Amino acid sequence: MAKHNAQNTRIKRDYFDYLKHAQRRDEASIDQVARALAQFEQSTGYKDFKKFHIKQAVAFKAKLSNQKNAKTGKPLSRATVHSTLSALRAFFIWLADKPGYKSRIGYSDADYFNLPEKEVRIAKANREKPVPSIEQVHHVLAAMPAESDIGKRNRAMIALALLTGARGAALASLKMKHIDLKEGCIDQDAREVKTKNSKTFKTWFCPVGGDAIQIVTEWVEHLREQLLWSDDDPLFPKTLVGIGDRGVFEAVGLAREHWSNTGAIRKIYKEAFTAAGLPYFHPHCFRHTLALFGEKICPSIEAFKAWSQNIGHENMLTTLTSYGTVPAAKQAELIRGLEPGRAESDEERIAAIVAATMQQIRREG
Repeated sequence: MAKHNAQNTRIKRDYFDYLKHAQRRDEASIDQVARALAQFEQSTGYKDFKKFHIKQAVAFKAKLSNQKNAKTGKPLSRATVHSTLSALRAFFIWLADKPGYKSRIGYSDADYFNLPEKEVRIAKANREKPVPSIEQVHHVLAAMPAESDIGKRNRAMIALALLTGARGAALASLKMKHIDLKEGCIDQDAREVKTKNSKTFKTWFCPVGGDAIQIVTEWVEHLREQLLWSDDDPLFPKTLVGIGDRGVFEAVGLAREHWSNTGAIRKIYKEAFTAAGLPYFHPHCFRHTLALFGEKICPSIEAFKAWSQNIGHENMLTTLTSYGTVPAAKQAELIRGLEPGRAESDEERIAAIVAATMQQIRREG
């Protein structure tokens, strides 16, 4: 059976260029589309896209719905199925307008990749995600060893993540010059720091308490005064691997270069939380932690808007809807604690929240 179709490869290349340059999609998003197309081609025996028929879409949809996750052995989640089919639908809509294809593929043909409405609702449902509390992260920091350079780095990285909510990719690409201890902030400059959607913004240290600021300060001073590192050196360098005392390859110190990806950072988080007797929380969870913490301590809409901007959200609604969901237990506590007589005293505050939210919606169109 054929495992390649040259004509398909050429038109896919054109589509990937379209996604990159016209749709401004990043490499990770394009890779996901490429995987979806590869799965579909395999299911059709690599037939030319010009021979596309709606029966192929229906058959692939059925196959995907019965497919199991290679790691867990469980059926694919509705969200995974939905994202794969949505990528294929978008591709065939784009293809239906191209010379050599538009006489063979109709725009409506792509709709056969749609899932039933009830399955789409399941795929898009917002579900409560477990996130660490501020106190849990402080517990992890207190339990982390800091005798070696590697231990100091690991502890300082988690401390800075708690202070700023910086994503894993940003932590891996920060340089010494991007942190300002005097001002208490980091400069997430997209020219050098890997931020989401290449946004440039400053993040001031959030008032999370504990020893987080002291840990980060001691780490930066250690790099500058003891290791004599400069502004262009990585703030959190990758681990240097070499032949140790036992004659085998092992971690022997710090390499003066950045990590190429976030895999090692996730491993550090997992080991730190496990050693502290807590479930593993990946780096992105800290952003949810800070969003919930901001809802609790911000005294006004203006303060929460500043808090939202501080973690890189241009739209305050992103913080409220994607990150600031009230946990179920807290939701029950708040609902049970409501009193009819309190509504009038909160009238002005509620009006301000509604007005600010509606203004943000109008700006977003």
